[in-house]
Amino acid sequence: MSSTADDREPEGTVVSVSEKGQATIPKELRDRHGIQTPGRVRVRENDAGEIVVEPVPSLREFRGRAATEKPGTRLLREGRERDERRERIPERRGSGCDSPDRGRR
Repeated sequence: MSSTADDREPEGTVVSVSEKGQATIPKELRDRHGIQTPGRVRVRENDAGEIVVEPVPSLREFRGRAATEKPGTRLLREGRERDERRERIPERRGSGCDSPDRGRR
C-alpha cells in the first residue's frame, strides 16, 4: 500500500485500501502531522461528508501538562488522606449543642 509520485494528485495522495479496510498514511504526512507509528488516529466524517483523519496525541505527550506541578500519585495520595480525615471527623448535626444526643432527629 505504498504511494508513488505518480499517485499524487493536487488534492492529496491516492493510497490503496486493503480487504481489512486498512490504508497507509504516507510518511511525509505522518511526519508533518506528528503521527507516530505505532500510534493512533481518529477517523471521522465532517459536516461536508468528507472523511477526516486526525492525529491523536499519546498519553506521553500529555505528561506534565496538568495544572499543578505535583505528580499524579502524590495528588491521589493527598486526596485519599483527605478522605480518611473526613471519615474520622464525626458529622456535626443539630444547632451547635454540646451534647451529642441533642439536636439529632
